[in-house]
Amino acid sequence: MPANLHVRNVPDEIARRIKVRAVQNGRSAEAEHRAALEQVFGGLGKDEWLRRADALRASILARRGGELLPSSVDLIREDRDKR
Repeated sequence: MPANLHVRNVPDEIARRIKVRAVQNGRSAEAEHRAALEQVFGGLGKDEWLRRADALRASILARRGGELLPSSVDLIREDRDKR
């Protein structure tokens, strides 16, 4: 069941930015509030995040012909060794 929220003492600059973003997105300020809350708290669950990470990894491997990208540790070490 949806809940009603009331937020007090929101800084004027934040309120202004929400209104500007609402106009840019063609939404009411209230709809923009809901969208912002959804963006922050409605994110992916762990299982969905891992599924998407695996899919991204597989697509990168496919584009590189199965070759793995070098690890960031190896790249940093290589850069330090060049100095």
